Amino acid sequence: MIEARGLTKVYGDKTAVAGVNFTVEAGRVTGFLGPNGAGKSTTMRMIMGLDRPTSGSVTVNGSPLTKHAAPLRDVGALLDAKAVHTSRSAYNHLLAMAATHSIPKKRVHDVIEMTGLAEVARKKVGGFSLGMGQRLGIAAALLGDPQTVILDEPVNGLDPEGVVWVRNLVKYLASEGRTVFLSSHLMSEMAVTADHLIVIGRGRIIADAPIQEIITGKGQGRTRVRTDQPDRLMQLLAGTGVSVEVQERELLEVKGLDPRQIATAALEHQVMIYELTPLQASLEEAYMELTKDEVEYHSLITTGADPAEAGGK
Repeated sequence: MIEARGLTKVYGDKTAVAGVNFTVEAGRVTGFLGPNGAGKSTTMRMIMGLDRPTSGSVTVNGSPLTKHAAPLRDVGALLDAKAVHTSRSAYNHLLAMAATHSIPKKRVHDVIEMTGLAEVARKKVGGFSLGMGQRLGIAAALLGDPQTVILDEPVNGLDPEGVVWVRNLVKYLASEGRTVFLSSHLMSEMAVTADHLIVIGRGRIIADAPIQEIITGKGQGRTRVRTDQPDRLMQLLAGTGVSVEVQERELLEVKGLDPRQIATAALEHQVMIYELTPLQASLEEAYMELTKDEVEYHSLITTGADPAEAGGK
């Protein structure tokens, strides 16, 4: 379990993390989301003891990581896959790490096999592709068979097979009762991997809930409606808080009314409906709604605009 209480980090006149409180529980995959500059990396570094909090605290399994006698056996982390001596082989890199915690060589061989690095284990890390580097970083995180696993953008650079492998891996680790804390910018992947989400924006927690609750809570209900009288139905449904958009001929998308209300209005005025489909918001839509006021950098796309000029606004 990871617990943060009043966790704060200030760099000069910039507050990167502002008094956050959260708990990452064992037995589930907890996703960590937020825009660039939101404080995700700083938070993860404080969990790992790489940055010292300005105030507040963060503990792993009851105590700060710096107090753990054998941290590799308690917490495995992938924060920067490039933080490797490039002239070493993958095998020697893992062997050196294992030696610091009296981890047997057999475990080194086990994680190499587990992460699909057997064929390149004796090659220098400097020649690794991005995806191979990620696999090595995950191997290092799992080396001590830790109870808590923290992975920052673990699928970065992986091919589709590798992405599915990471997804299944973290779910398996959680099923064993381990604590899994996962950061990613890939909403589609997070949607099928995480059980719970913590969303941070401008250094503050803006959501901390089961993933389905976040999706249904922030995504405004939408309904796809097909009718041979779209103009008539639009007039009937018009009202405060109701939005009706024409998607194509005889197809409408309605926000602000549930399917029963739409069906009732159509029936009362004898408008035939031949499709009435509730639409659930995606995680991406819910995330964009949550963070729309928390983004530090905004991009502007305008037809005919100078890209350099637009990007600077």
